[in-house]
Amino acid sequence: MAEIGTDILKAKALLENGELVGIPTETVYGLAGNALNVSSVAKIFQVKDRPFFDPLIIHVAGIGAIGAYVEKIPPLAAKLAHAFWPGPLTLVLPRKQIIPDLVTSGIDTVGIRCPAHSLTQQLLKELSFPLAAPSANPFGYISPTKASHVNDQLGEKIQYILDGGECIVGIESTIVGFENGLPQILRMGGLSVEDIESVAGKTKIQLHSTSNPKAPGQLQSHYSPKKKLVLGDLKKLVKTYGPNDVGVLAFNKWRNEIEPGHQRILSPTGDVIIAAQNLFSYLRELDQLNVAIIVAEEVPDVGLGRAINDRLRRASAEIDR
Repeated sequence: MAEIGTDILKAKALLENGELVGIPTETVYGLAGNALNVSSVAKIFQVKDRPFFDPLIIHVAGIGAIGAYVEKIPPLAAKLAHAFWPGPLTLVLPRKQIIPDLVTSGIDTVGIRCPAHSLTQQLLKELSFPLAAPSANPFGYISPTKASHVNDQLGEKIQYILDGGECIVGIESTIVGFENGLPQILRMGGLSVEDIESVAGKTKIQLHSTSNPKAPGQLQSHYSPKKKLVLGDLKKLVKTYGPNDVGVLAFNKWRNEIEPGHQRILSPTGDVIIAAQNLFSYLRELDQLNVAIIVAEEVPDVGLGRAINDRLRRASAEIDR
């Protein structure tokens, strides 16, 4: 298994030698490699078993670094970056040729973000290159929010994981692209639509489900546990599948007919921010229980609730499973 620690210089040396390192961010843990090194990028796809048509996000230490990797920054993109970086926001911008085609799946834009985690910030400031870092999990599976999750899934394939504790956001970054200078949300994430619109004004939501995505996380089936997940009305689902055969993922209420150990409540107080923090950890725990199926309900579709529901819908999709 991989070594887990907080040695920035060790992580730096491995990355400079073309190896991969698990890194913490405020959203989820990433599987990081030198974004300018095609061999390192290829290792990311290989270790994750990720299809090459699904582009990667590159990570930089701050706004000042992005000019080296993108051709232009629309005014609203700069405004969003100043408002929310470091933070759970990815901007999709026209790339410079220094970014390998493999990173972007051959398209002429690149997703770029500045993560808000002190360890990874320190690491990025030590490096002379950006990091390509999709979530550190096998492709299509539940994203990791602890170093131990990364080790459980990929520990035999990488040497080192930077341990930054549990992720404080718990779902991936919101991805915003631009068309004629105007923003459009390509993936729901840790920054709400309301947050984006408070800075950029009314914003188009363009959540493609496609086999040729413009940004990560747009495939219809994604973020999935190994067990089948069914989304809907919990009362009806428990009746359909039987109380003894299901693991339940509920928003804020326990179900008396289900064994407590087979239930996970995202937020007993009904707070969607807390629910987002718990989503992937609880899906992972339910996936490890001795149950036949996982049943889940949507949360209120406001704020981060939109991103949670997006992840649940993709996790329950039958396509490409």
